[in-house]
Amino acid sequence: MAKGPNAFRTISEAAEELGVPQHVLRFWETKFSFIRPMKRAGGRRFYRPQDIAVLSGVRALLHAEGYTIKGVQKLHREQGVSHVIAAGLGQNGAAFLESPIVDDFGDSTGLAAPSPEQRRRLTEALDDLTSIKARLDGLLTRS
Repeated sequence: MAKGPNAFRTISEAAEELGVPQHVLRFWETKFSFIRPMKRAGGRRFYRPQDIAVLSGVRALLHAEGYTIKGVQKLHREQGVSHVIAAGLGQNGAAFLESPIVDDFGDSTGLAAPSPEQRRRLTEALDDLTSIKARLDGLLTRS
C-alpha cells in the first residue's frame, strides 16, 4: 500500500523519491540549516511533505542549476526558503507557494526550533498519549 501525499517519509523513502543516496540527505542537513526533518528516538528521521519540497529545491539548485553549496546558502539567506522550494517545483512553483504548507516554515530564516518549555510540554503530551494508547490496547485485547 503506497503512502499518501501528506504522509511522513523515512530517510530511505525520501532518498528514493528524490533520487539521491541517504548519506547525501544527512550531509545536506549539516550544510543547510533550513533542512530539519523530525527526529524520533535513536535519531530516526521523518521527512514531512514540506521537507521533501525543500530537499527537492536544494537538489534542483545543486544538480540542475549548477549552484554551489555556498550559493544555495546565500540564495536562502537573501530570498528565503520559498525560493528554494520554488526551484524544485519548476512551473508549479507559484501555485505551491500560495498553499498553507509553506506557512509552516515561518519567516525566510527557516524553521524555528521549539523553546525548551515547548519541548517539555510536547514530550509530556507524547508521554500522556503513549500511556493512553497502552491502556486502550490493553482494553481491546481483553475483549
